[in-house]
Amino acid sequence: MSKVTPLDATSYAGGVVSIGSAVTLSQWGVIAGILTALLTLLLNVWYTRQKNAREQRAADQAAHLAELAEAESKARLAALGVKL
Repeated sequence: MSKVTPLDATSYAGGVVSIGSAVTLSQWGVIAGILTALLTLLLNVWYTRQKNAREQRAADQAAHLAELAEAESKARLAALGVKL
């Protein structure tokens, strides 16, 4: 990789400034709106994944508790001598 010289950095900065100065206020508003929409989309995807993971853990725990309750019921009945 080549190193960026101060002359190159100045040239790049000049290019960015010229592009930035050519953009009107309404165009900046459109850019800000697009960035806001993309950020909202990413946050919604992240939140939905977190929510799905929480719900899956809760469902797994409920199923495990149901299995334990069934096993306990069978053990109590077996201790009382009731055949299934």
